[in-house]
Amino acid sequence: MRTTSENITVNTPLALAEKACKAIMDSYTPDQLPPANSFHYHQGVFLYGMLRVWEATGDQQYFAYMKGYIDSLIDEEGNLYFARDELDSVQAGILLFPLYEQTKDRRYLVAAKKLRHLLYSINQTTEGGFWHKDKYPYQMWLDGLFMAAPFMLMYNEHFVEEELVLNVVRQEKLIRTHMKDKNTGLLFHAWDEKKAQPWADKETGCSPEFWGRSVGWYGTALVDILELINGSRGQEEMEQSLKDLVPAITKFQDEETGLWYQIVDKGDLDDNWLESSCSSLFIYFIAKAIKLGLVDDSYQQVVNKAYDGLIEHMVDVQEDVANLKGICIGTSAGVYDYYVDRPTSENDLHGMGAFILASMALHDIKAK
Repeated sequence: MRTTSENITVNTPLALAEKACKAIMDSYTPDQLPPANSFHYHQGVFLYGMLRVWEATGDQQYFAYMKGYIDSLIDEEGNLYFARDELDSVQAGILLFPLYEQTKDRRYLVAAKKLRHLLYSINQTTEGGFWHKDKYPYQMWLDGLFMAAPFMLMYNEHFVEEELVLNVVRQEKLIRTHMKDKNTGLLFHAWDEKKAQPWADKETGCSPEFWGRSVGWYGTALVDILELINGSRGQEEMEQSLKDLVPAITKFQDEETGLWYQIVDKGDLDDNWLESSCSSLFIYFIAKAIKLGLVDDSYQQVVNKAYDGLIEHMVDVQEDVANLKGICIGTSAGVYDYYVDRPTSENDLHGMGAFILASMALHDIKAK
């Protein structure tokens, strides 16, 4: 049964999530989601948000749109073309499992097996950490945990491959060990084991900045892992990491707007700027941490203020659509000037997906 309808004008988080979905659905057919004809996390993160909207409303247009995207890329035998040398290809695979559960079409599991095999071949650091992409040798990025870990856990649920669960725990621990800053509690965007990249610290190998969206990917991965993982497999350390990250992020929330900056800890610099996708991801994982009982309800004020800030400063709400601005485009690892010089866009799927997820996480804790 739907809990919102087209004639409701009150902009609750759920209604805004639906309006954000509609903005994209009005702009693109499923097969043309940008970049068109590509199996990638850009589409995956947006459709992950749409999946949450479908689960909350039962409105089949959302399921049909998600299915349309996947079906445009998988043939009748379950064959799927994707870049086989990067973790970014894996993330959209999380959509395959709910599609299979609803339809029992085994093509989706065949495609999932193909994605799983990417993890056999992707290169690794000397400790077994996944390179983010083959063209980034010996580099682990915060983004990578979100790209691969939820898929690995969902795959285990269907195919009972315990090594994948243990590997998720291993990947997170490597990231936390090498990339967490003891002074702020934040995590650096990237780590180069060989310390060869121009941005790499000669002692630690870390990139020098706390890029907002990458920290958001890490927190999002943590909270999703904790929802998916079962039993005692080392997740206690991840729980503590999330408990530490929430107050660390809260410390850098902009007092006036409730949002966060492109470089999280340098809001005092004139060329730094407030960014909507990282602000959305922070709302998402803080709200879910509240729901899971990992942080106390006082953080509700933090996410409410941040969401209000998004609506006031970043969201243009029309009658039936919501458009989001201030979204940093796709970004590699680098130094401060590189990040703050990145262009922003409107309705980029990085941001729309993150905003929908934030809206749904808020909806969940307000509805409990």
